[in-house]
Amino acid sequence: MLCQDIVNILSMLCKRKGVNIVEAEICPDHVHMLVEILPNISVASFVGYLKGKSTLIIFERHANLKYKYG
Repeated sequence: MLCQDIVNILSMLCKRKGVNIVEAEICPDHVHMLVEILPNISVASFVGYLKGKSTLIIFERHANLKYKYG
């Protein structure tokens, strides 16, 4: 359930920025993604956006993870 929720969150955030997910793999403690980013978006700003927003949404939906992963 948590993995599917993470997939949905990352997909939603990528769609908001107009980024195409080419490949993705969710491991127990991290995520691998190959994405196509528009030329007007810097890689660093997109990764910062994706990590920041996804963390907030995941911890909001799954509050018990805050205590496990801080």
